[in-house]
Amino acid sequence: MKSLLPLEEAQQRLIGMAQRLPSETVPVGEALGRYLAEDLIAKRRQPAADMSAMDGYAISFEDRNGPWELVGECKAGSPPCSAIQPGQTARIFTGALLPEDADTVVMQENVKADDRMIHLIEDPSPIKGRHVRHAGGDFKIGDIALKAGTQLNAAALGHAVIAGAGMLAVGRRPRIAILSTGDELVAPGADTLPHQIPASNDVMITAMLDQLPAQSRSISRIKDDMESLCAALENAQNCDIIVTIGGASVGDHDLVAPAFKRLGGETDFWKIAMKPGKPLMAGKLGNSLVVALPGNPGSAFVTATLFLIPLIRYLAGAANYMPVMQSAITNNPLPATHQRAEFLRAKVDSSGITAFDSQDSAKLSILAAANALLYRPAQSPEQQKGAKVSYIEI
Repeated sequence: MKSLLPLEEAQQRLIGMAQRLPSETVPVGEALGRYLAEDLIAKRRQPAADMSAMDGYAISFEDRNGPWELVGECKAGSPPCSAIQPGQTARIFTGALLPEDADTVVMQENVKADDRMIHLIEDPSPIKGRHVRHAGGDFKIGDIALKAGTQLNAAALGHAVIAGAGMLAVGRRPRIAILSTGDELVAPGADTLPHQIPASNDVMITAMLDQLPAQSRSISRIKDDMESLCAALENAQNCDIIVTIGGASVGDHDLVAPAFKRLGGETDFWKIAMKPGKPLMAGKLGNSLVVALPGNPGSAFVTATLFLIPLIRYLAGAANYMPVMQSAITNNPLPATHQRAEFLRAKVDSSGITAFDSQDSAKLSILAAANALLYRPAQSPEQQKGAKVSYIEI
């Protein structure tokens, strides 16, 4: 057990093997989910000029008590209407530019009209600047609109456009090959004999990667023989990351490490002080990073969450690429841990977090019912119900 690599050190070493991928420039409408490669500097100010935040009447605050003579109308999308003089007002609509010499908007509900005269009917009198969106109130030319490493969600893309961007520099999407090994695997939906199992892991891992800016292809159901595995690895060497699932342990039919070595691969680390997921291996094969995930579904999911997904985020340019730890109150007592960190499949809700009684890494039913991985660091003491614990949302 002393030879097992601590979890945090293994994560750091994997990232240390990687280099950020070069950036590319894409239309803003094609950048959803990508990571910004450089700070986005605003090319315009927002709002570009003082504008109304309400439907109402534009006035000068010095003239706040009225009454006012109605002399014009200001509509959104039109140049500003004519300047107002003392004792005058202009009808104005949300998003319209304020006329010159106006600095306040009175809501239409707070006035009454008497032919061309507008009277204030609500106290208190208007506040100066009320219901006005001031020029540059959101951001100004030269401001950093979005920082490098930001993941571009819908709101960020909207912000990029309003800041004047039509094209965005983003990190290139990593190319990933997913190799699922095992004589026992059959195609999803196929009939199975007792010694066979549907190939679920590559579907699961591919689905996890579909949520990331990545280009993945699956090479599934590779037989447990050296020639087949070597051929699949060689076929994947044009990818940035090669992910193998299964065959990473030390049994007679666990051939990933021997095949990797035969092809000249360089192993950086193998066997992590974590549960599940101890047999994880990482290294390089040519220009490709290799991450060998364990074959049990729970182990494959946990190690992909802690190693593969952060690696992809890092390559793609994310500023924050490691899983986010949150905290909750445990609803059940937790035994002490030993030399391995543990990630317990759990359910978190408003009452706290509850680890499932069974943590068998082969049981997909438990994983499918979970929405969190409860984190127990190595050498943690026993925790009683009600203790604060850390978890990763899944």
